[in-house]
Amino acid sequence: MTWRNRYVAAAALLLLSVVTASPAAAAPVTLGGGSGIVIDGKSYCTLTAIGTDNRGDLVGFTSAHCGGPGAQVAAEGAEAAGPVGEMVAGNESLDYAVIRFDRSKVIPTNNVNGFVIAGLGPDPAFGQVACKLGRTTGYSCGVTWGPGENPGTILNQVCGQPGDSGAPVTVDNRLVGMIHGAFSDDLPTCAVKFIPLHTPAVTMSFNTQLADITAKARPGTGFVPV
Repeated sequence: MTWRNRYVAAAALLLLSVVTASPAAAAPVTLGGGSGIVIDGKSYCTLTAIGTDNRGDLVGFTSAHCGGPGAQVAAEGAEAAGPVGEMVAGNESLDYAVIRFDRSKVIPTNNVNGFVIAGLGPDPAFGQVACKLGRTTGYSCGVTWGPGENPGTILNQVCGQPGDSGAPVTVDNRLVGMIHGAFSDDLPTCAVKFIPLHTPAVTMSFNTQLADITAKARPGTGFVPV
């Protein structure tokens, strides 16, 4: 083979390798309690927390009314990268959904924009200050009024709007619940100009949800937040 032929052959191989090369994998996304997530490409909700269960899987939680088992979960702002997890279990009456994440696509964190989840805590008592971080209304805090009307619910004077569903609620940086919805339609769900008061938020007790998950041996059993 002449020098010229060798050059042509090498160039052809190089061109072939470029054409057939696989596209570069998307960089993993960082997710934690308070991160925005997109369900099946259409519903915006908030991730409650992320960590591991007793199966060693990377799991997270959000509200069941955001989607059910089989729903695909993407990170808000990185939808083009495709799903990073899938809903694998849920309970509509306790309004929780369990998400199993792909470890190669997610970097878990316990600190989102300064909102820290430093473990799990007991259901808050009357007068304790609770705080939440939602993808729609961000950070807000308010007093705890006590149990709600339905089992497993707690009333907290925190702000919430659509998209905040699943938002983590903490007391002293310990996860105690997730945002379910508004207590009443008679007042704004967040304080607005000339109306400084807003309706309390209904928070689902995370301890009640975990007890249900454990009793049914579902994914998420033995959850330990990062």
